[in-house]
Amino acid sequence: MYIKRPSQHNRENSLKPEDRRTIKRRHLIYYLRVWELDQNNLLGHVVDITTEGMMLISDKPIPTGEELSLEIRLPDTEGALTPLNFRAICRWSDKDINTAFYDSGFEFTDKSPAKIENLQQMIEAYGFND
Repeated sequence: MYIKRPSQHNRENSLKPEDRRTIKRRHLIYYLRVWELDQNNLLGHVVDITTEGMMLISDKPIPTGEELSLEIRLPDTEGALTPLNFRAICRWSDKDINTAFYDSGFEFTDKSPAKIENLQQMIEAYGFND
């Protein structure tokens, strides 16, 4: 799967320089699903993630500017799933190079130390070492 660079997204959804990320993106060893809790439906899959936000790939466009309650269900060594709940705003959404899919960028809105620590632990446990 090929993912566009942010500069390849259309101008309408482009970020201002001050809105661009400063933390290195991490790719995960699992193709983690992200669920929208209010509708209890699968929103998409994590492409990459930082403690500030993530990029998802989905089969439908995601409205920008909306804050959503989301959940990643993390597998443990026995196969049980542990939920990681968070809130995020979709900042941009555009077609993927494979036009059957959409790429969307999210910013996490809960920046409390506990939530950042939970995200960091998840990234360390499930991220590729690069």
